[in-house]
Amino acid sequence: MFNKLVIASNNPGKLREIGQILAPLGIEIIPQSVLAVPEAEEPHATFIENALAKARHAARLTGLPALADDSGICVDALGGAPGVISAHFAGEPRSDARNNRKLLEMLGAGDDRRAHYYCVMLLMCHGDDPQPLIAEGEWRGEILHEPRGSGGFGYDPLFLDPALGRTGAELTPEQKNRVSHRGKALSALVGVLKRCE
Repeated sequence: MFNKLVIASNNPGKLREIGQILAPLGIEIIPQSVLAVPEAEEPHATFIENALAKARHAARLTGLPALADDSGICVDALGGAPGVISAHFAGEPRSDARNNRKLLEMLGAGDDRRAHYYCVMLLMCHGDDPQPLIAEGEWRGEILHEPRGSGGFGYDPLFLDPALGRTGAELTPEQKNRVSHRGKALSALVGVLKRCE
């Protein structure tokens, strides 16, 4: 199996979580920024298309296997929004605080607070890999009326896991990795990584 993997992301929160989950495999994880890979365009309307664009871009420019994550929060009362535009829901420059504020404004005092995080994790063994490895994960919960907790990133302070009674921002990194959309997708992907010989 390969011993180096480029991560097609510049998001520090994602890089941290992916690194923690993959650490036991003994693979050297290299953020694309270290290899001077610019961010790929993400013009697509689906998570899977955006993940494929990012992984292919990084693999072709580096010659290494590339792992891309495309993820976001989907809120039932908003028809699945913000979805693929979760990271820049409130516009540019990207801001978790402004994204969270916009989400709360759009939901108002509404009763339907159901939401889920969704993640597609996609690995291309090389830039022209015709069979990328694809895994997905979901984390179901609800949106609070105000933020709680200081950990995590993105919408974690507003996202309550009802089974745990805590928000994503109130969980330790280890707890979050066990239950999160990204943790589930990466765990599924780890089982098939050996295909990249």
